[in-house]
This record gives sequence, C-alpha cells and structure tokens, in this order.
Amino acid sequence: MSSNEYHVTGMTCGHCEMSIREEVVKIAGVEDIQVSAQTGKLVVTGSDAVDDAQVLAAVDEAGYSAVRV
Repeated sequence: MSSNEYHVTGMTCGHCEMSIREEVVKIAGVEDIQVSAQTGKLVVTGSDAVDDAQVLAAVDEAGYSAVRV
C-alpha cells in the first residue's frame, strides 16, 4: 500500500469533497480516498504507487487545485 498526501485549495463543503472523490476514483489502482474541505487535505491510497500527475489532473478536472505535501 502506498499513500500520497495533497493540499487542495478551493474546497468549502461536502459537495466539493464529493466532486474530488468522483474524479480521483477513476484513476487505476486507487483503493481509498480521504478528503476534507475543512483541512484542505486529500490522501490517496493505492495498492501500488499512484501517479501524482494523474491525481493533480483529476483534482483540476473537479475544479480545484492541489499540490503534493
């Protein structure tokens, strides 16, 4: 298992969290997604390493921006 942590800007509510979840879950190998609008934290866990570029692109597709922590 491998986990990557990101800081997401622009999230304000549960709908924001859901939008990010819906995009990130499409990435192959992702097994768990923890996202919090309150802290701006996104943790993506996969069986193998998850590609940062794919996660950042998924967050962007949801309408937010993120950086790896």
